[in-house]
Parts: sequence; structure tokens; C-alpha cells
Amino acid sequence: MAQCSSNTDPSFKCLVCLEILQSPVKITCPFQHVYCERCVTGLQSVPEPTCPQCRSPIDPTHMDRAVDIEKIMRTNRGSCQWCGQQMAVYKLRDHMEKCASADHSIPQFRPVRETSQPVPSNVPNRSTFQCPYCGEKNLECSALVKHCNEQHRHCPQQVVCPVCASMPWGDKSRVSANFLQHLNLRHKFEYDTYVDYQHDDDSMLQEAIQASLQSF
Repeated sequence: MAQCSSNTDPSFKCLVCLEILQSPVKITCPFQHVYCERCVTGLQSVPEPTCPQCRSPIDPTHMDRAVDIEKIMRTNRGSCQWCGQQMAVYKLRDHMEKCASADHSIPQFRPVRETSQPVPSNVPNRSTFQCPYCGEKNLECSALVKHCNEQHRHCPQQVVCPVCASMPWGDKSRVSANFLQHLNLRHKFEYDTYVDYQHDDDSMLQEAIQASLQSF
């Protein structure tokens, strides 16, 4: 991403893509704010498009070339944030996208400062589960259903459902008489989609059923 370098006039930055303006155009808001042409074109699919800055209603199919801004970008100079080479501002974006000195690695983020809140140590893992038959780990709910149906369809062993056991209302000692049938009836959806962990099992089942009926 060719973001504006620190010594580039911020008025040359598009506030949609946050990069140096490319083919700048003025839109139909009262302030005639300026953006990249392709960024404004993207607003044509929005039902009620508004200016990203002043929130005034706009018509993204009508725009004028920002000739005055283009002229200033051709006369003003800036430097590449990667190699330091100076050039006219209007050339900077293309240059920085191809600059041999650019760092294209994924940035590593860290907290601005440490949190003052204690980190819970007993939060159960409700994202991935272990197969109760063979012990295979790190299976998401849908993957667990698929795995058990493919690998353990004829296994007679009665086991505890790892998904239910991870819930606040779950009983870690409750054995399912027919685990595969239980999986196929109760866990065809991801719990995180519907679950409020403050509610009990029956309440959440009813909400899931209602949600599934509304999807038809």
C-alpha cells in the first residue's frame, strides 16, 4: 500500500483508500471534496451514497476532474517513504507500489500498552473441539460433525458431546446415547452464530430453530 509519506501534504491523501490521490475527482457534495476516481466509482453500488467526509448525499455518477489538485500535485514534490527518492507528488503512488526498497511483509501489531484488566485463566475453548472417539484435536464444530460421520459412523461407544460440555450449561459427565444423531440434529450450525452464553440450553435451541425457519 502506497500511503502518503510523512513529508507529503495531507491534502493529497484520499480519505477513502488513505493513499495518495490517483485520478482525483470532485464529487457533488456542497464542499466538493476530492477523492480518487475509482474510490468514488465504488460508491455507485451503495443504495444511498454520502460523502465520506461531510456525509452529504451525493451522486457518484457525476464527478468532475480535480484539475486544480492535479496541477498542484505535478508541481509539488515529495519523497518515497521507502527509498527517499524525490519526485512530483502525482508520481509517488505508482513509484511506491513498485519501489524495490518497499517492505511488503505483513506488519506485526502489538498493544499500545498492557491492559489493566486481569486475563481470565478459566475461559473454555468454544471454537475447536476434540473428537471423543479418537482424540483428534482442533476440530471446528462443522469439522467435528463431518469427521465423526466419516470416521466413526458405526462406533457403538457412548461418549460426552465436547460441544455441549464446553457451554456454561454443559454437563461434562452427560453421555449421549446416540452421539452421531445428536451431532447431526443439534450441531449443524456453529453455536457462536446464535448463542448468548447467558441463556440456558433450551432457550438457545428455540432461538436457533426460529432463526433457521426465517432463513427459508
